[in-house]
Amino acid sequence: MNKRHGKLLYSGSQWDFRLLHRVYDAVEEIALGELGLDVYRNQIEVITSEQMLDAYAAIGMPLLYRHWSFGKRFAREELLYRKGAQSLAYELVINSQPCVSYVMEENTMTMQTLVIAHAAFGHNHFFKNNHLFRQWTRADRVLDELAYAKSYIADCEQRYGLAEVESLLDSAHALMSHGVNRYATRRRSPREQQARSEARRQHLESTYNDLWRTVPTESSDANEVRSIEQDENDIEAAALELPEENLLTFLANHAPKLKDWQREVLRIVRTLAQYFYPQRQTKMMNEGCATFVHYEIMNRLYHRGQIDEGSMLEFLHMHSAVVAQPNFDSRGFGGINPYALGYAMVRDIARICDDPDDEDRQWFPEIAGKGRSLETIRDAWVHYRDESFILQFLSPRLIREMRLFKVSDDADDEHMTVTAIHDESGYREVRRQLAAQYDISKQEPDIQISDANLKGNRRLVLTHRVRDGKLLEKSEANRILRHLAKLWGYRVRMVEVDAETKRPLSEYDAVSMP
Repeated sequence: MNKRHGKLLYSGSQWDFRLLHRVYDAVEEIALGELGLDVYRNQIEVITSEQMLDAYAAIGMPLLYRHWSFGKRFAREELLYRKGAQSLAYELVINSQPCVSYVMEENTMTMQTLVIAHAAFGHNHFFKNNHLFRQWTRADRVLDELAYAKSYIADCEQRYGLAEVESLLDSAHALMSHGVNRYATRRRSPREQQARSEARRQHLESTYNDLWRTVPTESSDANEVRSIEQDENDIEAAALELPEENLLTFLANHAPKLKDWQREVLRIVRTLAQYFYPQRQTKMMNEGCATFVHYEIMNRLYHRGQIDEGSMLEFLHMHSAVVAQPNFDSRGFGGINPYALGYAMVRDIARICDDPDDEDRQWFPEIAGKGRSLETIRDAWVHYRDESFILQFLSPRLIREMRLFKVSDDADDEHMTVTAIHDESGYREVRRQLAAQYDISKQEPDIQISDANLKGNRRLVLTHRVRDGKLLEKSEANRILRHLAKLWGYRVRMVEVDAETKRPLSEYDAVSMP
């Protein structure tokens, strides 16, 4: 439709709920009908700037339980906001069914339109369709789980005291990044679990008899005794299904001294950590999706004549600020802006599909010039995460436009060295190195519980598999162990070994304080 003949959805900056409803209907028509998005049912709530600050402080979950760290974060964020040193996000969205989008009442009508397009349809589509979110989160349960967590922890504070609950949460939060399952496992039914327990019991009975401990043996039988003890330890480890990567799950199930309510609090924090796991792996793609969606929708509204030039200029000003990439020597530089890279890559995929050059045809023969740009983009949103998305779709043209190159910064070298530039081999190396920065499995330490003695000295043993020689900082290792020992109740030991050679590199110990 020619924009001169369209009917404006609104005029001016003021908004009301009638206008929000009208804008929502227009945005939905474009998102579903023209862009082919598939979204959860939407629920849009209007909040104040103070409520938005409160949501910030509670790690983006407005329905979350209370904790002193959230109050500390709120005080800091509010101070920066009031002084003008920091702005607030225009929206907040929860991956749930219905998808809850929070918009600030201080927003202009154009900003509300942008937010609805960005969050209620862009993020919503990504949440519903990306395979990581489909695998790791149950959107239909999130709101109920948050409400349960808030109620349960508030009840624990009343029953057991605020100090004891906060102390437990301190340790649980400290271990939160180690409280996720990185690989999907099939959940066994109660009948399967019972069968496994019975099989372990029968094996133990068939291979071990306690009477042998009372029978004097010759020195030649010492190896046999040790073998029997080793078999028992192996059976115990098998029963615990070690090694275990999810520290919070293991502690909640097996820590000897924890009370039932403490185990449930650990499970609550573990569930929260798992909720954020796919978001940490798709930050760039998720924001790129939402930014592309809001840009397309706002432009189509303008060309339909449903928003005027003033609204379009206001939108372009805000959009440009969102996707701006500061130079490396700028005071505001904090790395690559995920909005900028994610949006640029989606736009570049559309260009490659619809208007490729010879270089694009060489690098992307499967999609170059084939059209179907929206279909290709939607397919990428489904099947990739940040790391694999970059490895698959980052083009030489975009590398040049963003002026990307690889720098080696070895502590043993006096100078930094540029090791990859804009040439055939350089493009691939830049792409590989940039993708590695978005691979959280390479950014976070691989720490697993490798042994646990539940019958003797109760010692817990962890193994950190060290990659590329990156040992834990001593303070970080000791911090992890202190919280682990506090929850476990007994001595905890951690061994750092080379992931390739299994060679021991360092060792840490901690004991539970009374």
